[in-house]
Amino acid sequence: MGLFDRLRGEDDPRVAFIGVDGVPYSLLADHPKRFPHFAALAAEGTAGEISSIVPPESSACWPALTTGVNPGSTGVYGFQDREVGTYETYVPMGQDVQATRIWDRVTDAGRNATVLNVPVTFPPQRNVQRMVSGFLSPELDAACHPGSVQADLDAMDYRIDVNPKLGHDEDKTAFIEDAHETIDARFEAFSHYIQEDDWDLFMGVFMTTDRVNHFLFKDYERDGEYAEEFLEFYEVVDEYIGRLREMLPDDVTLVVASDHGFTSLDHEVHCNRWLAEEGWLSYRTDEPEGLDDIADETRAYSFIPGRFYLNLEGREPRGSVSSEDYDEVRDELAEQLRSLTGPDGNPVVERVVEKETAFRGDHDEIAPDLVAIPANGFDLKSGFADEGPVFDTGPRNGMHSFDDTSLYIDDPDVEIDDADLFDIAPTILEYMDIEYRRGDFDGASLV
Repeated sequence: MGLFDRLRGEDDPRVAFIGVDGVPYSLLADHPKRFPHFAALAAEGTAGEISSIVPPESSACWPALTTGVNPGSTGVYGFQDREVGTYETYVPMGQDVQATRIWDRVTDAGRNATVLNVPVTFPPQRNVQRMVSGFLSPELDAACHPGSVQADLDAMDYRIDVNPKLGHDEDKTAFIEDAHETIDARFEAFSHYIQEDDWDLFMGVFMTTDRVNHFLFKDYERDGEYAEEFLEFYEVVDEYIGRLREMLPDDVTLVVASDHGFTSLDHEVHCNRWLAEEGWLSYRTDEPEGLDDIADETRAYSFIPGRFYLNLEGREPRGSVSSEDYDEVRDELAEQLRSLTGPDGNPVVERVVEKETAFRGDHDEIAPDLVAIPANGFDLKSGFADEGPVFDTGPRNGMHSFDDTSLYIDDPDVEIDDADLFDIAPTILEYMDIEYRRGDFDGASLV
C-alpha cells in the first residue's frame, strides 16, 4: 500500500469509508450518465436509499454514524445542546461524544486508522495514527494529529470548510469557485494518505457537498439559474469517488454514504416565534438573546432542527410544567405542531416523534421532548429573537431531509433494504473481522 505496504502473511481485511455529506440517493441514481462512477459502484456492488436519524442534522448524524448508536447514547442531539440543569447552551465537539467511535474499536483491536475531515471530531484524537478534524474545528493547525500533517495540507491549500458567507451573495460564482477549490484539496489529501498511510480503516468525509446543497439545491430540483453548475460540481465529486475507488487495493471494501438527504427549501419556520405567538414562550427581556432570557411562565422552547423542550419543573431552572402535567402538555404541543400550516396552506410538519421513541441511553436530561420532522420545503429554525415573521426566506434554498440518504457498498452480496445510519458502523467492523457485541449498536451489520 504505497510506501507502507505491509507483508502480513495473511492480511486482515480493510475498509475505506468515504462520506458525502448530505448527498441524496435520488440525485445520484437519477443521473447515471453524468455520474458514471457512482453508477458503476451501484452496478458492481450494492446501492440504495437508507434512513437518517432523528433529528437529521450533521452534528448529531456523524456521531451516530461513527458509533452506531442514537443521540441518547452519543449525548449529541444537534448543533446546540443544553447543559444539564441550566439554561446554558454549548456547541458539542468531538470530546462531547460519549459513545465509542468506530476507529477506537479498530485501534483497540490492534489495527490502524486514518481519519480525515469527519465532522464533530475536534480536537483530534491521539490514539489513532492520523486524524484531521473536520466541521467545527477552529483552525487547521489545531485540527491535525500528528502536528507534522499541517505542512503537507498547507502545501495542498487544504481548508477545513468552504466560506459559507459567499453563498449568501446573489451571484454564486465566488461560492462555486470556493467549493471547487475546497473539494479539490480534500481529494488531494484523501488520495495522498490512502496511498501513503499504513491503515486498516480509512475514513474521509467530503462535507462540501452539504454546503453546495444548502445554496444551490433548489436550482437543481427546479431548473434554476445554477442548475448546470450544480451538476458540474457533482460530476467532479463522481470523478473523485471513481479515482479513489481505483486506487484501493483488492483487500479493501469501499463504503460510500451520506448522513442525511436533501430537498428544496421554500420557507424558513422560526419555531420560537411561533411558540411565542401561540402562548407557549415568553421572555424576561425586550431583546432576548438566548435561552436564559425565557420567562418563568414559558411552557416550551425550541432548538434546531425541530427539537422541542418543555420547560419542566425539576429539569429546567425556572420550569413551569409539572411532571404530573407532562404528558398532557406534550400531547397538546404535538397536536399543534401537526396542525401547523404554512403560507401555502400545506402542513409544515410531516410527523412528530416523542423522545422515548427516538432516543435511548444515558443522556435523557438533555434530550428534546419532541422532534418535529418537517415536510419538504419547511426548514425549522429556532433563534431567540422576539421580532419578525414566523415564515421567512433566507439565502439558503436547500434543507436536510430524513429520507433519501445514500449508501453504496462495493459488494454485490449485501442487502440494504430498510437500512439506516446505525447499520454502517457494525457493517464496517464485520468487513474488517473485528469482534463486537450485537448489543453495542442500535443497528446491525448488512453483510
